[in-house]
Amino acid sequence: MKLLLIRHPRPDVPEGTCYGRLDVAPQRAHLEESVRRLRERWLSGAHPPPAAVFSSPLQRCALLAGALAGDVWPQVRHDERIAEVHFGQWEGRPWAQLPRHEIDAWRADIANHRPPGGESLQDLASRLLSFADEHLPRDADPDAEVVLVTHVGVIQTLRRLLRSEPMTGFGATPVDYSSISTLVRRGDGYELESYNVAP
Repeated sequence: MKLLLIRHPRPDVPEGTCYGRLDVAPQRAHLEESVRRLRERWLSGAHPPPAAVFSSPLQRCALLAGALAGDVWPQVRHDERIAEVHFGQWEGRPWAQLPRHEIDAWRADIANHRPPGGESLQDLASRLLSFADEHLPRDADPDAEVVLVTHVGVIQTLRRLLRSEPMTGFGATPVDYSSISTLVRRGDGYELESYNVAP
């Protein structure tokens, strides 16, 4: 099985804003370019039609997935478990204006620390494992492709969970807007087959 993790287009939000579960729209021009690029990718015949497409319900993902549903993709299934991590009281605020002691505590233990009123990465990992247990069965067709249109935190976390890697080093792993991270199942685990940066 191949798992294609697609990050949403660039959001229409001021630079430097903390947004996780905040439901911000994508920039229209970037959304249209992302739809065009992905449609061409599947129409080229380089990929079989996906066996399934899942999307975060947040509009920056759902609008992209919905634009391709019934065209080059099957109908999309929305799942709250692949929504972005919740930053609680930080949501919608500039990162530069967040209390320094709260940011420092979070960075010191990024896997387990919860922002005020929010989730930790371990909380995110728990719901992603629930999603994987339900929708990524070990006995799935090895040639099947499953697409997730989701968020950077989800992609970073899934890439680690499915490869049994620690929840560290997030800043060192690039996941650009509208990029595709392709994981392929080999035996009991997954390997990162490719990472395609959006144009």
